[in-house]
Amino acid sequence: MTSMASKASATDKAAPTSGGIRGFVGDNQQWISLVMRVLLAAMWFNYSLGKLTSPETNAQSVRAFRILPESLVSPFGYAQPYLELALGLLLILGLGTRLVAVFSALLLLVYIGGIISLGARGIAISCGCGGSGGLVPKGHTRYTLDVLRDLLYILPAAWLIWKPASKFSLERALLGDPI
Repeated sequence: MTSMASKASATDKAAPTSGGIRGFVGDNQQWISLVMRVLLAAMWFNYSLGKLTSPETNAQSVRAFRILPESLVSPFGYAQPYLELALGLLLILGLGTRLVAVFSALLLLVYIGGIISLGARGIAISCGCGGSGGLVPKGHTRYTLDVLRDLLYILPAAWLIWKPASKFSLERALLGDPI
């Protein structure tokens, strides 16, 4: 009878006991992280591609924010789409995922701060996210939607800061499975 009890306890230990959302996340964490990587990468690709085709227009959009000194407008305006593209590529490849997620969240917070400052200063422009920005008539801004959109994009970044290990990442291929 003792061997029967020990067999039952060994079987109980092997069976998963967690359920609910915690069990779902635990069982699927790396798949969820993959989805978050792809979502955040798609956002960065969307933000960069329109700007890459027209760097002069992006520099004009940066100038319209009236935040940077003129000496930094062109360097930032020309570099910004390449930075966004690099973040997207690193996320797709799964390299430096946690660091890229931290940098993504910080950059999105900077973008949010810039958009909020536009409304606070009464400047009516399109933010230029995902393409070219520019002047718009007063009352035709979308600052609230732009801020909410960027806050929503912080969610996948936050997830990846918390749980960066994911399926199909070069990090995983190079360093092995996380502990």
